[in-house]
Amino acid sequence: MYSDDLSRQRRFPRVPLERRAYAYLLDFVTVWLLSSFATGWLRAVVFLGVWLVFRVIIVLTNQGQSLGNWAFDLKVINYRFRRLPEATDLAKREGILGLASLSAMVGLNINFMNAISMLLLIAPLLMDCGLALSDEEFNQAFHDRVAGTVVIRAKRGFSLDLRLKRGWYMIQGKLAERRRR
Repeated sequence: MYSDDLSRQRRFPRVPLERRAYAYLLDFVTVWLLSSFATGWLRAVVFLGVWLVFRVIIVLTNQGQSLGNWAFDLKVINYRFRRLPEATDLAKREGILGLASLSAMVGLNINFMNAISMLLLIAPLLMDCGLALSDEEFNQAFHDRVAGTVVIRAKRGFSLDLRLKRGWYMIQGKLAERRRR
């Protein structure tokens, strides 16, 4: 069995935090939109249920990738064994992140009618993910540390951010070419 010191010495491909944020936002918005058809307390139940399906069941069946992770070429692995995390580890990870996301969803639904409540409800998500800023080696957030997971670059995916950048540069190039004529 590996000790934590040995597993910490292994190098993983670093993932830029903005790619993790984009992948999370894609998953969050998708689940938020699906849960928006429910009302009252049922919305929270639907949000958590869809969150667990998207972030646990789909990740287990899709080689460590959720919809957002696939779109941005990321994958979740167990940092100790360098393989797909077990269902219990993913459930821990996504339970923590799902509750923080649910709290943020409620805060964003409040909007600016009560700004202090909105900020207080978004704070757990900011604190959880903010820990990734302090981890220079693995960019592990709180939910990653509890579950023993790390997000790494994947070889398969859609590369949505790179495709959008390429399209943006092509559009800018064509506009600049038209201006020159």
